[in-house]
Amino acid sequence: MKLKSTLLALISLITFSIQGQTHNEYEVSFDNRVHHEAHIKVKFSNLENKVLEIRMSRSSPGRYAVHEFAKNVYAVKATDGKGNALAVTRSNPSQWDVAGHDGTVNFEYTLYANRAGGTYSGVDETHAHFNIPATFVWARNLGHRPVTVKYNLPEGSNWKVATQMKNMGNDTYYAPDTYYFMDSPTEIADFHLRERMIDGQNVRLALHTPASDEEVDTYFEEVVKIVEQQAAVFGELPKFDFGEYTFLSCYVPNASGDGMEHRNSTYVVSGKSASRPLGNTSMGTISHEFFHAWNVERIRPASLEPFDFEDANMSGELWFAEGFTSYYTNLIRARSGNITKEQYVNGLGGAVSYVINAPGRKYFNPIEMSYRAPFVDAAASIDPTNNSNIFISYYTYGSVIGLALDMSLRTMDNGKSLDGYMQHVWKTHGKPEIPYAVKDLEARLAEYAGDAFSKEFFGKYIFDSQMPDYEGLFEQMGVSFENPNAGQVSLGANLRMVDGTARLTSNAIVGSPLYEAGIEREDKILSIAGKRMEDVEGRINISEILLQYKPGDRIEIGIDRWGEKMNKAVVLGENQNKRSSWNADASSAAKKRREDWLSKK
Repeated sequence: MKLKSTLLALISLITFSIQGQTHNEYEVSFDNRVHHEAHIKVKFSNLENKVLEIRMSRSSPGRYAVHEFAKNVYAVKATDGKGNALAVTRSNPSQWDVAGHDGTVNFEYTLYANRAGGTYSGVDETHAHFNIPATFVWARNLGHRPVTVKYNLPEGSNWKVATQMKNMGNDTYYAPDTYYFMDSPTEIADFHLRERMIDGQNVRLALHTPASDEEVDTYFEEVVKIVEQQAAVFGELPKFDFGEYTFLSCYVPNASGDGMEHRNSTYVVSGKSASRPLGNTSMGTISHEFFHAWNVERIRPASLEPFDFEDANMSGELWFAEGFTSYYTNLIRARSGNITKEQYVNGLGGAVSYVINAPGRKYFNPIEMSYRAPFVDAAASIDPTNNSNIFISYYTYGSVIGLALDMSLRTMDNGKSLDGYMQHVWKTHGKPEIPYAVKDLEARLAEYAGDAFSKEFFGKYIFDSQMPDYEGLFEQMGVSFENPNAGQVSLGANLRMVDGTARLTSNAIVGSPLYEAGIEREDKILSIAGKRMEDVEGRINISEILLQYKPGDRIEIGIDRWGEKMNKAVVLGENQNKRSSWNADASSAAKKRREDWLSKK
């Protein structure tokens, strides 16, 4: 009751503030939703006597590349406060300039929205799914003003609104400024709603899905366990604005799988078929995105402050912001019981082996990999790239560095762990919301685990691209890290069948047998060791074709390169893919570390 009274008082205060302060007023209607359109009006008032610059964002919180959201805006009109038509000119593809107004501009447009995900928007007869930068225009120099949005819900639709914005009643929602508005995704549908008070704050799940109430109840309990285990890492929940955090989950067949973090909410989206049980749908994404409530939303890279809605956003800290979050994604699921400890341990080795073997480490360290986010974070390009050779996802790279740091701290046997380090970073940067740079993270590790340890770890694995001794670290944690296919030959590539020929699924990997032989992605492979590809049915099993050979043997591969047929001599390599597994015969000390690492907190 006390919390409810406090929130009512806060709403009254906000209402008074809006009444006494000029604010930007939005209104949305869905009359043509069957054709994926929303009609949007916005009123900008109390304007200075100069051109009003109205913008559509080109980037979105949680994304680092450019997305031209203005491409789906049309039927634009502008009038003044008396209803007189105003001329609208275009200075660039994402901007509309309005001059000659009387201090008020009423701007309206149609939005086409047909990709319900974390980055884009979707409108149809079942829901309206809004990522705000992909949906709403805003005005330059008015970003400090409060914002209200009125949703005209379709009659008979049973739609409700879920968002981190403040509910003002009458389907109207409030944000204190444009930045907060842009960071406030909104799901409007006949969704399931579940709520739980955790440490004095309301955690909500607004889930748009055809699943039954019973399925949603079970699902929400799993979400709650993840929330509690993540709070245990940092010692507390963040202080959410308006005392509330909302999981905006949309699991419908016409959605686009995605997850996107925001300050007090997250969009988690899955294109789940209506017939498939809800089960653990997107639970890994739930875990990942909620961890961001601390790590990236409040433990915030200085390079992302302020966020630029008009251009790509580059940060050298994504190996930590995204990568360490990725490390905790499934660790938290293991601690909460959503997956077993054995499942978690057995799933670690693939990522570690991939990073160890990836040629990209020759070109970029984790910081520089993070810099490449504007080129790879859902970014589109027409010309081919060589990313398979030069890039390692900062999600994966950062996650295995986080794993190494956690194991390194735990094997000191002095009570240190990555949990403790994250708590220290939370208290020094996250809770007071003081942005950080990479050198700050190094300094915090020095404070937590010693200067020598911090300098060595950052010097080798962050500022350089060396690899820790994973085999030794795993052993001390009760985990085996071995190559189950040692001695097995490898071409160092994945192949697929196309019209009776085999093709590389990516560029030839630097140092692989096919790369050294001069075979590339555009080549049509006609034969391997005398086996004609046109005689192969279904999926290629290279191991069966090369069963009689051993690493170091030489074979011939026949190719067709733009109509010219030739043979290439290929020296076979050895499978280098290691895997992790639960070591039942580990020492008692290792078993204790493993239990401390994976147990519920």
